[in-house]
Amino acid sequence: MADDIVKAFAAIGLSDAVVKETVKNTKLSSALTGIIAEAGVTDGCDKAIGSLLYALATADKSGSLPNREYVSLAIKDGRLKTVRQVEAAIAYMKQNAGSFNEHVFNKDCGVGVEVTTEEVKTLVAAYIQENKEVIESERYQRLSATMVALRANPDLKWADATVLKKEIDLQFGQLLGPKDERDAPKKKVKKPAASKEAKTSTTNTAKTAASAEHSGNMFEEGFLARLYKPGENPQIKPELREQHLRATGGKVVTRFPPEPNGYLHIGHSKAIAVNFGYAKYHNGICYLRYDDTNPEAEEEQYFVSIKEMVNWLGFKPYKITYSSDYFQELYDLAEELIKRDKAYVCHCTAEEMYAARGGDERGPRYACKHRNRPIDDSLAEFRGMNDGKYQPNQAILRMKQDLEDGNPQMWDMVAYRVLDAPHHRTGDKWKIYPTYDFTHCLVDSFENISHSLCTTEFITARQSYEWLCDALEVYKPKQSEYGRLNITGTVLSKRKIAKLVTEKHVRGWDDPRLYTLVAIKRRGIPPGAILNFVNELGVTTSTTNIQTARFENSIRRYLEDHTPRLMVLLDPVPVIIDNLPDDYVEECTVPYKPNDPTMGERKVPFAKRVYIDRSDFRTEDSKDYFRLAPGKSVGLFRVPYPIKATSFKTDPATGLVTEIHAHYENDAEFKKPKTYIQWVGDAPSHKSPVILDEVRLFTPLFKSENPSAHPDGFLADIDPNSEQIVKNAMVEVGITDMQKRGTKDAGEQDEQKRLDGPEAIRFQAMRVGYFCMDSDSSEGRVVLNRIVSLKEDVGKRA
Repeated sequence: MADDIVKAFAAIGLSDAVVKETVKNTKLSSALTGIIAEAGVTDGCDKAIGSLLYALATADKSGSLPNREYVSLAIKDGRLKTVRQVEAAIAYMKQNAGSFNEHVFNKDCGVGVEVTTEEVKTLVAAYIQENKEVIESERYQRLSATMVALRANPDLKWADATVLKKEIDLQFGQLLGPKDERDAPKKKVKKPAASKEAKTSTTNTAKTAASAEHSGNMFEEGFLARLYKPGENPQIKPELREQHLRATGGKVVTRFPPEPNGYLHIGHSKAIAVNFGYAKYHNGICYLRYDDTNPEAEEEQYFVSIKEMVNWLGFKPYKITYSSDYFQELYDLAEELIKRDKAYVCHCTAEEMYAARGGDERGPRYACKHRNRPIDDSLAEFRGMNDGKYQPNQAILRMKQDLEDGNPQMWDMVAYRVLDAPHHRTGDKWKIYPTYDFTHCLVDSFENISHSLCTTEFITARQSYEWLCDALEVYKPKQSEYGRLNITGTVLSKRKIAKLVTEKHVRGWDDPRLYTLVAIKRRGIPPGAILNFVNELGVTTSTTNIQTARFENSIRRYLEDHTPRLMVLLDPVPVIIDNLPDDYVEECTVPYKPNDPTMGERKVPFAKRVYIDRSDFRTEDSKDYFRLAPGKSVGLFRVPYPIKATSFKTDPATGLVTEIHAHYENDAEFKKPKTYIQWVGDAPSHKSPVILDEVRLFTPLFKSENPSAHPDGFLADIDPNSEQIVKNAMVEVGITDMQKRGTKDAGEQDEQKRLDGPEAIRFQAMRVGYFCMDSDSSEGRVVLNRIVSLKEDVGKRA
């Protein structure tokens, strides 16, 4: 039997690899076998037909599609020639299960519509001419957007996608010529420097985010690229689809719907990028909607922080809404659900409900004694719940779903419960509050969401989501699930982070060792780097578990391209240059990033007294050592001549070097030194050096990849040395210039600068690592955080 199936699948043109994977999938294999029989191609068929039959099987693994045999035969006889037509046929059959009309089917699915190659050529030429200016500006980066736009053209709806793409490629080539360095992927197009001032990392965050969301392929391939078009999600009534499209104009409409009961974490950055980015990519809109249906857990600080983090990542919501905006509409629909005998008031305890759902033994499920109470009885009781007749846990409204279904989300889920708590927006108006399971799909419907994008833990909830919309006969968005993003080696649970905060293991919810977004921001990680990281990972249906080392490597690569360089000394030692006058000061021109003039440059004072890092001096020389030692010369970065160490002094008590004397070799023929080191000049007239109040060096908060697995609890896995504070470090005057540039602009950017905070002043400390200013910094007090080390730490978890 298995051999016969393999032969049948191969006979319709499937590759060996696809055949092998299909046979492993029992549901898909069964569906495809049935479709092959329905189409009458058990002896084989053309590969193009086989591909479409396979697409049909993939969409109908359960075998529940009405009139599937009709679709199979339409593929076989050539009426349905493209995947898009098959998708349209599937949508039509789902929407019109009991009222099939061949004429309407043919019209909706493009049967008999022939778009000739000449027509394709004409329409492509017209589009390119109309958008010539932007195409010539963006060149081949505009290729995919052009394809999307033309595919949305009604006159090209049924055109062969291969022919269309080939014609677009051809006409792009005729207009732009061959691809060159301007079209290289992920290559930054450098702008001419407007001045020699530093181009610091305080560049507008929104622009960075916009660049990140369009620079990669997360919307062009994989999960997000395969999503349906607006209006293709099936409806229980055809007119609901038309009403939705009239309301949205056919645009993509998404939403990011966090619960305002905690701070967002790194996993939410993916949800933000997916929902806002997908809408932006398709020229649609995205709501920021607070799911504020649990007044007992919501606090104002969370509302504020969520909005700030969305804005910080560079996204601006189309509107900010609240589930509580719709409390009256939700209540009215709850009454309507009762009137349709699809909801009832239940007085069972939690234990009784658990037992009725099968209990610990997972035995047979049964209806509770309230399930079949009269409709008028439930309606009166529900109104009584809202009037304050019951205390919490004494009465709930449950949806009357399907207890025989294998999905627990269909076991009469709770729609409303009594809560004795004031709401932050509605006060004491309501005594009852809707649950997530009741609210989420209906508010999606109210807001005409075209794509309800969420993570895979909500897969089982999709069935109840669709059930409720259909039960009330309202517009039904389609829920699509993607894999969430997890970072290993840390904790993301609100409860666990709260414990870390309250027990003073960390500075707060924004401690840079945590992975809340406020902590990541304070650590100095740029929003563009986060979006770039999400884009690198792509979006699939699998949960992505990423080790911190991989995350930091991605951030490190981003910072390498986007940050200026400064000279920082964590352990400074003075060097006295004996052959220079006491008042000697020479301004050295130092680029913010070598070989990158767009970053600009600054003047750094070189004086008789300079500082170097203690690690760059040895009291005894050796052949394999190339930095400063007695009798040895070394270059100071961008200083014209080397210096040679002549003597040094040490502390009798510690043996540490306290002072080095050197000779400036400007009186001899220049000989390029083998190495250059960073330095800071002692020039009070130039306000150099800048003394750092603190430099905070962070390493992972936990010792292991899975702190929660520690036998003594996650707190026992904390590394007590994960934060080291360095005092008396110093930095060159370039940081002062960066501070001025980061605060001098006013007007429209004020709000963004407030969101960016001092952490937006970030740089590479040469040969040390990447740093930013911490929010503890103030006038006359500079505190630095290390974002990441210059290279991955040896022995670090990877």
